[in-house]
Amino acid sequence: MINSSENPIIENNHPPFKITILTLYPEAFPGYLNLGVVGRALKKGIWSLEIINIRDYALDKYKKVDDKVFGGGKGLLLKPDVLGRAIESAFENGATKNLIYPSPRGAVFNQEIAKNLSQEQGLTFVCGHFEGIDERIIEKYKPQELSLGDYILSGGELATTVIIDSILRLKQDVLNSKECTIEESFNNDLLEYPQYTHPQNWEGMSVPEVLLSGNHQKIKQWRFEKSLEKTQKVRPDLFEKYLKNKHIHKNN
Repeated sequence: MINSSENPIIENNHPPFKITILTLYPEAFPGYLNLGVVGRALKKGIWSLEIINIRDYALDKYKKVDDKVFGGGKGLLLKPDVLGRAIESAFENGATKNLIYPSPRGAVFNQEIAKNLSQEQGLTFVCGHFEGIDERIIEKYKPQELSLGDYILSGGELATTVIIDSILRLKQDVLNSKECTIEESFNNDLLEYPQYTHPQNWEGMSVPEVLLSGNHQKIKQWRFEKSLEKTQKVRPDLFEKYLKNKHIHKNN
């Protein structure tokens, strides 16, 4: 068991958002989560990280954590007895029972789910490997299964990192300004508008004049229109959702 937030510099009065990760590859963490705004938040004690090595709960001398699938077929599954002991140990040591299992068969993770999960007191992640985990673990502990999309990863560690980063940046005091999350893609069912910085002219391309006008109302309108254009072109499904929700709100 590894605690990556020992002796943090606590800069707020709230208990840290407790993240516990059960994995076969503890060296994968904190990894990216130790960098940038999320890494700074870890050092400030806004969230805490505990890593549990699933292999520590295998009782045989070979530390066997996987086995063949009943009924035949290729691949191996994480054994329920080993994983079950790891989960129970995590709970006994204060891990939240809000279990998340990154899985390609789960609901597609999105900003709305990230917002909801950010309201919890903490989360416990189970990183699968091989062909996944024994179904009895899912039946007993009822984790929320989440997918990053219609593709397969080698294990749950990368997906877990992505989900945690997306959730933590919504927590209070992780980002410097609430506007950083309010105006981002997906918050209003629209993709974010184009943005520019110095130099004003680069490679024959100039910053749109409206952004230099100082007219905040025109800038706001331009950004909204560009968000509409981008969403309709790149994510027509999201654009339809925006129109549908706009119609619902208008009728209410």
